[in-house]
Amino acid sequence: MTETYEMTETYEVIVIGGGAAGLSAALVLGRSRRRTLVVDAGEPRNAPAAHMQGFLTRDGMPPAEFLAIGREEIEQYGVELVRDRVVEVAEGFAVTLASGRVLRARRLVVATGLKDELPEVPGVAERFGKDVLHCPYCHGWEVRDQAFGVLATSALSVHQALMVSQWSKDVTFFLHEVAEADLAADDLRRLAAAGVEVVPGEVAELVVTDDRLTAVRLKDGTAHAREVVFTAPRAVPRSGLLERLGAELAETPFGAYPVVDATGQTSVPGVWAAGNAVGFGEQVINAAAGGYRAGAAINGDLLMADLDTAAGV
Repeated sequence: MTETYEMTETYEVIVIGGGAAGLSAALVLGRSRRRTLVVDAGEPRNAPAAHMQGFLTRDGMPPAEFLAIGREEIEQYGVELVRDRVVEVAEGFAVTLASGRVLRARRLVVATGLKDELPEVPGVAERFGKDVLHCPYCHGWEVRDQAFGVLATSALSVHQALMVSQWSKDVTFFLHEVAEADLAADDLRRLAAAGVEVVPGEVAELVVTDDRLTAVRLKDGTAHAREVVFTAPRAVPRSGLLERLGAELAETPFGAYPVVDATGQTSVPGVWAAGNAVGFGEQVINAAAGGYRAGAAINGDLLMADLDTAAGV
């Protein structure tokens, strides 16, 4: 059965963000016969990566292909998608787009993700997603047994150096701007036990030869042959809309994220969040699951609200 809607600017649900979380929420809502719009600025976090891993049945699929299939799937259920950016959300969920279009929704899903700010070392940004990586679960298998470097961004980078040693026994930990004195004694013992070489001194650049990372050069001129570099970007949550809506945020070592319940509902009635909008570690498969939970919860919330109105409850 096909429903026909009037051409209005009012939707039951507007999903802000068209990544895995947003598309998954939209899929559930479309299948629940909810008039849904996805507003997508086209800035997925994993755009630099050639492939995504760890998603059962989709392991190795290019992220762009994954999103293209997702857009085709939601379209089958009448979900609309617009390439635009939400610049403001006013009272009553009046949503203003960068294009000037003003929409209204009964419920919102914020799936705006986050932005990775990389260390300002020449070569890092250019090689990110190729042979400069951040997640061993995402890329460790593909670069296993190569010569790893880990570029420290804080004392917490010790954890990253220890983790990647599971995928290679040739790991060098470049302290960069972190002083060795800032590392805990237990961490130094763990690094030694894992066979990780610790190299003090600031990194000047990554050396690239024939479009391949070949070395890490320090400010003192010494170069260490490496084939892969792991580093932890600074996560910058795209939480501006949630802040303006008055959502409660909680500080974490990776930024401030909204406080949500098990379905992704924020402290603002009618507003859900999913994917990297709720946490740094939401991989694609987790983000899709979060979007599914949010979509199902919103459908139930709308159903009960309409029944209560009809029943005079």
